[in-house]
Amino acid sequence: MKKLLFLISFCFIVCCSSKNEPSGVGSTGVSDSTLVYYNLSKEKSLSLQEKLRAINASYKKLKDPVVDSLYGYVLDEKSMLHFSSGQYDSLLKYSDLLVSQRDKIGKASLLAEHYYLRGYYFAEIEHDYFKAVENYSRSKEYCQSLNDSVGVGDNLMNIGIIQKNNNDFFGSKETLTDALKFLKSPADRANCYNTLATNHRKLLNFSDAVKYYQKAIGTTQSNIDKLIYENNLAASYIDSKAYDDAIDLLGRITNDSTLKKHQKEYARVLDNLAYAKWLAGSSVWEDEFQKPLTIRINKGDKRGQIASYTHMGEFYGAASLEKSKVYFDSVIRLSKSLKIPRAEKDALKQLMKLLPADVGMKNRYVFLQDSLYEQELKVKTQFAKYRYDDRFKQESILRLEKENAERKLEVVEQRNQKIISYSGFALLLFVSVFSGFYLVQRARHLKRENRTVKIEATYETEAELSRKLHDDFAGKLNHAMVLLQNGAQRTEVLNVVDGLYNQSRDFSREINDVDTGPKFKEVLFGMLSGYGRNAQLLVTGSLEVEWDSLSALTKKTLYKVLQELMINMQKHSGATVVSIHFEQLKKKLVISYADNGNGATKSSLNNKNGLWNTEKRIQAIKGSLTFDSDKGDGFRAQIEIPN
Repeated sequence: MKKLLFLISFCFIVCCSSKNEPSGVGSTGVSDSTLVYYNLSKEKSLSLQEKLRAINASYKKLKDPVVDSLYGYVLDEKSMLHFSSGQYDSLLKYSDLLVSQRDKIGKASLLAEHYYLRGYYFAEIEHDYFKAVENYSRSKEYCQSLNDSVGVGDNLMNIGIIQKNNNDFFGSKETLTDALKFLKSPADRANCYNTLATNHRKLLNFSDAVKYYQKAIGTTQSNIDKLIYENNLAASYIDSKAYDDAIDLLGRITNDSTLKKHQKEYARVLDNLAYAKWLAGSSVWEDEFQKPLTIRINKGDKRGQIASYTHMGEFYGAASLEKSKVYFDSVIRLSKSLKIPRAEKDALKQLMKLLPADVGMKNRYVFLQDSLYEQELKVKTQFAKYRYDDRFKQESILRLEKENAERKLEVVEQRNQKIISYSGFALLLFVSVFSGFYLVQRARHLKRENRTVKIEATYETEAELSRKLHDDFAGKLNHAMVLLQNGAQRTEVLNVVDGLYNQSRDFSREINDVDTGPKFKEVLFGMLSGYGRNAQLLVTGSLEVEWDSLSALTKKTLYKVLQELMINMQKHSGATVVSIHFEQLKKKLVISYADNGNGATKSSLNNKNGLWNTEKRIQAIKGSLTFDSDKGDGFRAQIEIPN
């Protein structure tokens, strides 16, 4: 179960890596062949060996991390493929190379993902839990810098599981409680609850163990996981000697058709059921223990075999000394091969009851007990140091952020002192120049076939600009002059002037001409991002648009219309999510806009000059614009532009 959950989490990180992939467009120093081979290595249809050959070819074309922007991605993919093929020496070689160049590579999302891979390798392959925790911690730090709460939660959960597996149950509880603050998916939260329950069970706190197992059962959406958690709950009942509860629960789930499809878990339930019945004093046949053991042997489940042999050794403890000894000897043999000294110690404890005169057995038991105590103490000390270092690092980050904020505040105050001395004349001149420039550009744009529409849109635009200049800007500027004449507080004057500065900057952005050249797409998306600072902006379909085929007039009109929609969203809607979808059809380009803001009634839409102007702009190039909005139900618009 532990490895399965690690693998699920690992695969999730790998599958999500596409969001960090380089587009290959505009990458500095990347040769075409490097990118081609890199993309080839990620083709799902290829075999693992074919992918390795492709990534090796891409690697040979690389230069260094400063020149080649694909450097880190190629090393990461190469490490991943070596891991998948079991070539662990090569994995470490190229992984260490990537880590050594991390400052030059500088891609936080890539490094978060790669340190996660290293943590998984050291935990599951090397069983070096200290290195695993170190790498998971590094991955967590990069996730924190990216505000990736899911990544932070995954790393914390993996660290908590490692602590639990090393018997640091108190430390594991603390780590997993932190992880729950970040985990979102039901599967992850259920896994976290299950591990917390196991910690409480090992600490003999059975009431809390039952509570968390029930939370895991109620949270998971997977039928097999639910059955696994129910089996764990039954094991907790057995530990607390609530045998009847355990027998009722295990008896119910043994008949589940889903469980029978997962033979290893089916064997666990059968073995626990037989063990609970025996502890409760019920009649139990040997076959009830032998059946789950046979399943485990056939499935190669050696850890499960240890549980079966232990239960059968106890079962025969009073009836047959020889059979009991054979089963406990099997536990010791398997424990040594799997390097599980705790299971060997538990078997020796049972054998000492059967063979109290065996001094060698007692000596081995004492040796294992001392070794395990020393190891557990070392683990707890190391994990405690990790938590201390992590907290110290977080406090240092917060302290640096505070100092940076204070320095920025000082810079802002100095800038405001300069602004107040030059603001009046400079801002008036600035607005006048750009207003005139904008009106000229607008007149040129509207010189098309439909002259009535063009002239009408021009008049409306001029009226809107005049209103903004007179009502908004001039009024605030006059207010600043009155404050200065009356000897108002400097802070009050600065606030008014700073508002004028920001307003003039936004105004200039609104009226500025549009770059319709090769960089038009970047300019358009930059404008959209600028107005969408306080909302989540989702743009789809842009890769399918033939931007170079659009005329300069069409580009300018599209830019202005989308700008007006974003201004309307920013000023009036209070939206938190904005979606813009581009669809390139044969004869037209369709742009769908939607936000989750306040919306508006049909009558109020008709009264908004800005939105009315956008309709005129589109009509001037023989396009169409339709609005769809209701009060409190968001705002939607569809733009259609002929190719």
